[in-house]
Amino acid sequence: MCQPDRFMLWGDAVGGYWVCLDNEILLGQPVERGGVDVPILGDLSHAHARIRRDGEGYLIEAIREVRVDGRGVAGALPLIDGSLVQLGSNVKLRFRRPHPLSATARLDFASSHRTQPSADAVILMADTCILGPKPTSHVVCRKWPGEVVLYRHEGNLFCRGPGELEIDGRQYGQKGPISRDSRISGEHFAICLEKI
Repeated sequence: MCQPDRFMLWGDAVGGYWVCLDNEILLGQPVERGGVDVPILGDLSHAHARIRRDGEGYLIEAIREVRVDGRGVAGALPLIDGSLVQLGSNVKLRFRRPHPLSATARLDFASSHRTQPSADAVILMADTCILGPKPTSHVVCRKWPGEVVLYRHEGNLFCRGPGELEIDGRQYGQKGPISRDSRISGEHFAICLEKI
């Protein structure tokens, strides 16, 4: 079994976000032996549902009880921006596609449940993850003056932002390479990534 490609993204005065880079993720109960990509503390099965990025869209596949916008899911169902996903009897997630030009999506908790370790939301990162003050950002950072973008290029992760960047103690121009445990800062922002 290969390790899931994921990390935590911590934004200065913004919170923590569980970032998944794989095209397919498994949601379920955290268990000691692992195997689930997004472990959620709640009354769920170990493997409860699978979300798959299919080109520009997303599908949810029910393994156990799943409802989307109040409707039971048997098999797979497309997710659209604003869909309310219910796993089991009470775990609720809001599916969001905030940026019209990005295939990246976000799962916001609509119930009091959280991941293990705790995160404010789950980012299903396609090619880019936009952090910034606009409501179309994947991670809304209201006090930031501009956008910071994490992006993939040839299998590696990079960051670009306004002004000079400091990444893991090194100075860069407006962009530079990052890893899944980098510390990134600019004149008006600071984020760190942490392997899960």
